[in-house]
Amino acid sequence: MSQRIHDIPEKDRPRERLLRLGPGVLSDAELLAIFINTGIKGENAIQVAQRLLGDVGSLRELSRQEPESLVRNKALGPAKAAHLAAAFELGRRAERESLKETRLQSPEEVYQYLGAEMQSLSYESVRVILLNTRYALIRCDEVFKGALNESVCHPREILRKAIVHNAHAFVLVHNHPSGDPSPSDSDSRMTRTIRESAAILKIEFCDHLIIGAPGGNRSRHWFSFKEAGML
Repeated sequence: MSQRIHDIPEKDRPRERLLRLGPGVLSDAELLAIFINTGIKGENAIQVAQRLLGDVGSLRELSRQEPESLVRNKALGPAKAAHLAAAFELGRRAERESLKETRLQSPEEVYQYLGAEMQSLSYESVRVILLNTRYALIRCDEVFKGALNESVCHPREILRKAIVHNAHAFVLVHNHPSGDPSPSDSDSRMTRTIRESAAILKIEFCDHLIIGAPGGNRSRHWFSFKEAGML
């Protein structure tokens, strides 16, 4: 029979501690356990959460897991996997929402807007951030998903978005799931091609940002072509 959070003394249960002391006092595993709610044979919800974190290595890595892979873990059914995926997505959206009326020109602003979401992805994604004449956000669209090279991520897909939505300027953003944001030769060639195409259409290409992840000796989690003098 599954062990439940209710098997723990009431004062020590994660939900009751959160209500009494606030969410900041709970460990990552305890916060996850509130969503997991019930355990499995031999493990209560906190122990299941601890095992999930141990299997993937960190909370950030857990947030990158697709719901299907969480279900395959056998500790989570579809409903629990959906709850966790929804919680991670709500956190990312809340982080982005505060910047909707903010100018998104600097690499720091762009990273704050998209960094957490793109670091959570296990695949390469190319986003175009469309900006108005005040450099405030119009919208952000994914224009490519998968292994990135300049032959498949064509400038017309990016610039078509800018034309359709009457954007004054745009920022190109993509991620490196490896965590290293250093640009490849393909990244550099693609940036030059898009810059030339945007100039013809008189649409301002503000920057191309590559999102990496914490780790190694990296002082920054992104690479900006504009900051590097390559745009």
